[in-house]
Parts: sequence; structure tokens; C-alpha cells
Amino acid sequence: MTVVPVALVAGGSRGLGLEIARQLHRCGHHVALCARDEAALQRAASEFKERVSIHIMDVTDREGVQRVVNEISNGYGPIEVAIHVAGIIQVGPAADVELEHFDQALDIMAKGPINVAWSVLPSMRERRRGHIGVVASVGGVVSPPHLLPYSTAKFAALGFTDGLAAELVGTGVTATSIVPGLMRTGSHDQAAFIGNATAEHNWFSVAASAPLISANSTRAARRMVDGVLAGKPLVTITPLAWMAYRVRGLMPGTTTRVMGIANRFLPRATGNTVPVKGSKLSVSPVVRRLTHWGRRAAARNNEV
Repeated sequence: MTVVPVALVAGGSRGLGLEIARQLHRCGHHVALCARDEAALQRAASEFKERVSIHIMDVTDREGVQRVVNEISNGYGPIEVAIHVAGIIQVGPAADVELEHFDQALDIMAKGPINVAWSVLPSMRERRRGHIGVVASVGGVVSPPHLLPYSTAKFAALGFTDGLAAELVGTGVTATSIVPGLMRTGSHDQAAFIGNATAEHNWFSVAASAPLISANSTRAARRMVDGVLAGKPLVTITPLAWMAYRVRGLMPGTTTRVMGIANRFLPRATGNTVPVKGSKLSVSPVVRRLTHWGRRAAARNNEV
């Protein structure tokens, strides 16, 4: 009887998480898609003919994560791979950011990876094998303007995974920090915008859709999964992420000044602290044309 390895994808119902699930499935894994939205999970699972299960899970709920991990392990076998992709993007100037925005980002993208890792680690340690992957971001290496809560959480996620990888050396279990740059997943419509929401959405969605700036998410997901399964401590995706990783370390002051210059060209604070979902905003014909590839990715990756 052939044993099918089990992979958990936290945030696997849409976007990059769904792309990663596809690649794990391609590699022969049973894919346990985990997310909060049952309808989105069902839509995502419908494209797989076999070796898939869906599980309602909120990564901020520590006990809930453990219940789902137990459910998957008891139903399909021990979890060999666990990749945390779940995230939230809040875009806007720091002057319009409230403390609650930091709480949301940290709960999902900093504490979430910890909750998932601590739920799967005991079994992995006991079996002396397993792979953990955490999708951080170039925003966890260089903090770009108008993404402060996001970058704060991603810096924390990167520090956690990097430290965990070091402590797991020699155990047979690996932890991989995944550092992508901008990718065309269609996630800009799921992002939340504050301040001048329409103007913020315009620059962010164009940047996340432009082929010369953003990466093809399918190819990126393949590299991520290959890196996690190989036990690499770090996987960087896109030349932007590779360059940011090195330039920030060599010239931190210059990097900060460059980010400051970029900030001058972004929309100013308005006092609007209420987030607006990108899909709720109207866009001009010009922006619509410029986001063509992003919208195609959104349709493919269940970003509805």
C-alpha cells in the first residue's frame, strides 16, 4: 500500500496559498486546505480530483489550529509538510494606521506561523522528519512605505522561522523562510486600503499586476515548494527580493533613505482609518488596463 504524504496549507483557499497547494498536489501529497471561509475552501477543492480535504481553521485560534492538526493527522496520516501562507494586507500611510491594524496583522502573520508550527512540531520531532514553511515577504526584509502593519508582522515571521530553522538542525525537521517580492496572485482585490483608499489601491494594484515588477505566481509557488521539500533555510523569489535582502544588509541607511523618497510619491494621509476592501473600489479604465494580468490571476486563484 502506497503511503501518501500529507501537506497542510494554512491559507490555502485562494491566492498564493492555492498556488502552493497545487504544487504540493503535483508532488504527490494529500493536500489539507485550511482557511476561515468554507465557501472559498469548497471552490478551491473542486479543482482537485483526489487527495484533498478542506478544514475550517483560523490561524489566530491556537486551540482551533491544534484541533484541525489532530483532525488531519487522525484522518489522513501524519503531517509531513506544513506551510503557513495566511495573511492580510493593509495599505495606507502610517498617520492613518490604528493600533488595531497592527493587532490584526500580527495575530495572523506573526502568531499564526507560531501556532501552526507548534501544533505540528511534536509529531515531526518524534518521527524525526517533516518540513515547515512560512511565507514571509520582501516586506519582512525592507519595510516599504504605506505597508507598516504588514511589514511589522512579516519581520516577526522571518525572525521566528530563521531562529526555528537553526534550532531544528540535526533533528530531521526543517523550517524554511520564504521571501517573495510582488507576485501576480490577484490578492490586491482582497487587500484593505485606508487613507485615500482609491489612490492607494491604484498604485498597489498596478505594482502587483505589472509583469516587469511582479512575478508569475505559479512559477514562484513551484520554487517555494521545491525549497521547502529540500529543507532549504531560505528561499527568495524574484530579483527584487534577492536584491533587497543583500542591499538592506550592506547599506541599511541608504535603504531607509530610498524608502523615504518613495514615500513622497505616495498618497497623503486623509484621516480615514476605516479599511476598504480593494474589490469594493471602482477603478479607472487606465488602471483596469494596467491590472489586466492581476485580474486574470485573481480569476484563476479564487480571489473572488
